[in-house]
Amino acid sequence: MKMKTLTMVSALAFALGSASAAYAADPLAIGFITTLSGPAGYLGQDIRDGFNLAVQMEGGKLGGVPVKVVVEDDGLKPGKGREIADKMLKDQHIKLFTGIVFSNVLGATVPDVLDAGAIYVSPNAAPSPFAGKSCNKNYYVVSWQNDSLHESAGVNANSLGYKSAFIMAPNYQAGKDALAGFKRTFKGKIVGEIYTRLDQTDFSAELAQVRAAKPDAFFQFEPGGLGIALLRQYQQAGLGKEVPMVVAAPSLDAVTLKAVGEAAVGVNVSAHWNSDFDNPANKAFMAAWTKAYNRPATYYSSQGYDAALAIAAALKQTGGKVDDTAAFRTAMLKADFHSVRGNFKFGNNQHPVQDWFALKVEKGGDGQLHLVTQKKILSNYGDSFAKDCKL
Repeated sequence: MKMKTLTMVSALAFALGSASAAYAADPLAIGFITTLSGPAGYLGQDIRDGFNLAVQMEGGKLGGVPVKVVVEDDGLKPGKGREIADKMLKDQHIKLFTGIVFSNVLGATVPDVLDAGAIYVSPNAAPSPFAGKSCNKNYYVVSWQNDSLHESAGVNANSLGYKSAFIMAPNYQAGKDALAGFKRTFKGKIVGEIYTRLDQTDFSAELAQVRAAKPDAFFQFEPGGLGIALLRQYQQAGLGKEVPMVVAAPSLDAVTLKAVGEAAVGVNVSAHWNSDFDNPANKAFMAAWTKAYNRPATYYSSQGYDAALAIAAALKQTGGKVDDTAAFRTAMLKADFHSVRGNFKFGNNQHPVQDWFALKVEKGGDGQLHLVTQKKILSNYGDSFAKDCKL
């Protein structure tokens, strides 16, 4: 009887031990909320694919930790993003989130994530309200701060000698940040300012105002499909020959360039990354991206990839634990990874401090259009809100 009892106890212990081992081996779930549908769907697709590429290159792991990327499409609807986050938090008990493309979705979604004690790492959207007084220990940005992105465009416009500009962006948080950022650094005169609808595809009325104002340059922030429609109409209206366009990275990426073709020739762009960057991390990324997806890499794909590398560096140091957010923060802020953009570190508000470059669309010897890096315009540049963050 004692032997039978001992055998049962041993079997139970083995079963519990096996269950514990299986539980320990479960991959860490990462909630990936992004925009995959609609005219801007390719932005989220590129961020997702860049992130997943880093996971694939590590054999299904980040920092040696097995991970499961749980992807959901927010459809560019703030309410849906919030609903997805709520489900992931309550039903799936996810503690680490990333993926959001648009600032209006982030604004509706991330506060609930942070209030639940979870972590959010942004691969793109970085609205100003989260960068200053309302910064949060569990909120990190790997891409840029919205304003700094367009502050670089203002610096580029100055370096090109432009004395006046007409500016335009969609009427939502990132659009407001864009125009505020450009005006913050541009030293010339603003001769016109327009906010467009986030779903707008006909810009004929706005372009008529640009022509009438006769500025030295036209600055616009119209991401994704909006930018494609605007660039085509700008060329069709003949404005490309009259008013040079100065933009920041989201307004002209590799997908936009391929879609609009000759309409983009001569456009001046400021960016923190380009496919022609000559550093080992970027060369490895570009080779892996081309092999895996056989399509042009964009700023978004590079940011998704870098976000995964940043998370991997933190997970490696914490042994895959995310419940101890203080330990995760200590590890995350070291930024112990090689960014595809080169220099990278986190500022005191947990947003990037990085270099910015002037790019230009040129036709190469192969007859194809390329975004070509011209020069560095800003070094170790953070953002205008970090001084208000008291972390």
